[in-house]
Amino acid sequence: MPPSLESAAPQPSWSLPLEAVLASLSTSPAGLGNEEAEDRRRRWGPNQPVPPRRRRAWVDFLARFANPLVLILLFASGLSAATGNTSSFIIVAIVVLLSVVLDFIQERQAEAAVEALRRTVAVRARVLRDGAEATLPLDQLVPGDVVRLSAGDLVPADCRLLQARDLFVNQAVLTGEAYPVEKRAEDTPTAPAMAGEATACLFMGTSVIAGSATAVICQTGAATLFGRISGSLRSVPPPTAFEIGVRRFGFLILRLTIFLVLFVLTVNVLFHRPWLDSLMFALALAVGLTPELLPMIVTVTLARGALRLAKRRVIVKRLASMHNVGAMDVLCTDKTGTLTEASIRLVRALDCQGTEGRHPFDLAYLNSRFETGLRSPLDEAILVHGEAAQGAPDLAAWRKCDEVPFDFERRRVSVLVENGGERLLVVKGAPEDLLRLSGRYRGPGGDALPLDDGTRARLDAQFQALGREGCRALAVATKPLPPDREHIDRADECDLVFEGHLAFLDPPKASATAAVAALARSGVAIKILTGDTEAVTRHLCGELDLPIRGVMTGEELRSLSEDALRARLPQVTVFCRVTPQQKERVLLACRQTGHVVGFMGDGVNDASALHAADVGISVDSATDVAKEAAGIILLDQDLSVVHEAVLEGRRTVLNVTKYVLMGSSSNFGNMFSMAGAALFLPFLPMTPVQVLLNNLLYDASETGIPFDNVEEEALARPVYWNLPLILRFMLVLGPVSSLFDFLTFYVLLHLLHANEALFQTGWFVESLATQVLVIFIIRTPRAPWRSHPHPVLAGLALATAALAALLPLTPLAPVFGLVAPPPLFYLLLGAAVLAYLALAEGVKRLFFRRFST
Repeated sequence: MPPSLESAAPQPSWSLPLEAVLASLSTSPAGLGNEEAEDRRRRWGPNQPVPPRRRRAWVDFLARFANPLVLILLFASGLSAATGNTSSFIIVAIVVLLSVVLDFIQERQAEAAVEALRRTVAVRARVLRDGAEATLPLDQLVPGDVVRLSAGDLVPADCRLLQARDLFVNQAVLTGEAYPVEKRAEDTPTAPAMAGEATACLFMGTSVIAGSATAVICQTGAATLFGRISGSLRSVPPPTAFEIGVRRFGFLILRLTIFLVLFVLTVNVLFHRPWLDSLMFALALAVGLTPELLPMIVTVTLARGALRLAKRRVIVKRLASMHNVGAMDVLCTDKTGTLTEASIRLVRALDCQGTEGRHPFDLAYLNSRFETGLRSPLDEAILVHGEAAQGAPDLAAWRKCDEVPFDFERRRVSVLVENGGERLLVVKGAPEDLLRLSGRYRGPGGDALPLDDGTRARLDAQFQALGREGCRALAVATKPLPPDREHIDRADECDLVFEGHLAFLDPPKASATAAVAALARSGVAIKILTGDTEAVTRHLCGELDLPIRGVMTGEELRSLSEDALRARLPQVTVFCRVTPQQKERVLLACRQTGHVVGFMGDGVNDASALHAADVGISVDSATDVAKEAAGIILLDQDLSVVHEAVLEGRRTVLNVTKYVLMGSSSNFGNMFSMAGAALFLPFLPMTPVQVLLNNLLYDASETGIPFDNVEEEALARPVYWNLPLILRFMLVLGPVSSLFDFLTFYVLLHLLHANEALFQTGWFVESLATQVLVIFIIRTPRAPWRSHPHPVLAGLALATAALAALLPLTPLAPVFGLVAPPPLFYLLLGAAVLAYLALAEGVKRLFFRRFST
């Protein structure tokens, strides 16, 4: 073991002999043993470019006391204890501690549960350990590990190539270069000027586009080139509309609270009330009115939604995706595996005369067998068909010389093979492209004949007929090359001999029709973005009863400006023959027109579109690049579970909104009440301890909101974070709450002739009862007796209201400065609460009738 692996920086591995690189890492092409790898992982930490900065539990717990209001409150209560009122300090400290513990436990449990789910779909790498291949999460890799890579894989660390075969890598994340770069294993490469030019090295964060490789890891984590860049930038994802809205709401309430606190404190000082009691009351009021529970409610509600989705085999990687999937009103998706079974099978091979023949299939099999780049489901279907149904052609006499891997711009793959000294270029790809590149075709006798306009039209008609039958088609073409040719490039893909077509079927999923209809009923429009032809896509849409409003091809899309594309979007539901860059362009245009857009993809070509979408959705079997870019991972590749995710996202946002609606209206009402009480009462309407206890019990009752049920009609359309609606609701229902507070003041002062202690007790009980029980009104747009809350929420709300009413009758009452009210108070309280709930229900109905459309 070298004294410091960190000293083995990537630069020396660019030009050192391979043997020297292996020696410096104390490893070999067979990799490390598990014990040695574990020892290195303990010494150098996880393989993460920016190690997570999650605080220790005790640090996180203590940090919650850093709230300035809490600190000032504890300081003020400490002053109170210094003047002889020790009991007040003890009670304040206990209540604050209980509130912090409640918040801490709920949020930590939710975060731990979500992290466990996230790890189940973590990107993994194939690594040699103890001489055998194992699949491990990327963060467990160490310097000296030997990894195997293929198309679609993320490069897990900075590596030196041991072996490479037709390897092409996308390095755009490091160099900004959009085109793939070829990499080669070299024993002693030439030292390059820049990292991106190191042809024998791979770097963390890049991805394999084509080919395969075996490489030894030289640097991991923050020591990698990507890690050093990430460490300096410390970039974070931009906040979602939901996160921005929650933050703005919190700041708004905080500003209103500070204004009220200053007002109350000023009035009490002007009226020559005890300054320490006034300060304690004002600070306790600030703690009580500040929505300090909002972050916990948001986290727990989103986490519970993620856990419910996990039971449906949907993993949410980023909690913010829960809001976006609930707000989604456009879902863009490919066909294969989403709308179809992804069980593609080859049904026939047609020569240029339209008759079924073996020759086009044999050439396609030759191409697919020797291809080492990005292998598609069509390649797999060709190989399966050859080995199981028809008998694979004998390739013993064939040798591969070179390859031009598949890419989504060319839509073809070329392989140069040799047999008996003769070199043959075999090209397989999109029929219209190969027909355009061909100058001859294979005639009835096997001769290569000139491709005239009539034959070209007939071959194109053959291709179109296959599409109308619902068959995907590939074309095969060849070109003899001189015996001394060892390498080929894209320039050789011309003047081809067209050999024929291969037809494939991929039946629609049995569940797809119902899923498409369910999404449409829920207000989610489906747009298909596919590399396939219009005829095949139209056939599939007909089988799925998916209406087509308009079709646009990649060629048409290429000619449109951004403004023209946005104008055409509402009339187009199917985009055919589009490239990955064009998919991304369509998604961005949809977002620019005000839609919340989801995208389903699982291939290396889908990464850019997954990044561009508001909601990136992939599957567990997807390529590493796609899984890393997605925010939601499906363990079952089925559109029906996407509909379930949409409903769960809406349910989650609606439950957060319940808390916000209730908290904002209650807080705003309390602000009015406190301001009024401060003006005419000769004493504090509640003691600081009572305000804190009221807040603690109220917070405890709200922890049931993440469990609550949501009605079907509320889930029938996309749900957005609507801050203007929340503010209107606060301004409308808040005064209703204050109205009953003032009514309680009148009853206590003029009917019950309450002294200071009875007044404070009476308002404590009434305030808490109305705040808590109004959740049964606000939680549903229906009449409350027609909507059943979750038992946890109902139990907590009723128990809190009962506790508030009974606490003044218990031995604990003197501890909190409460006294036993007369029986008449409880009769009047019951009538007031019922009247308040009835008025709140009426106001709610009028409000949503006026503002919810």
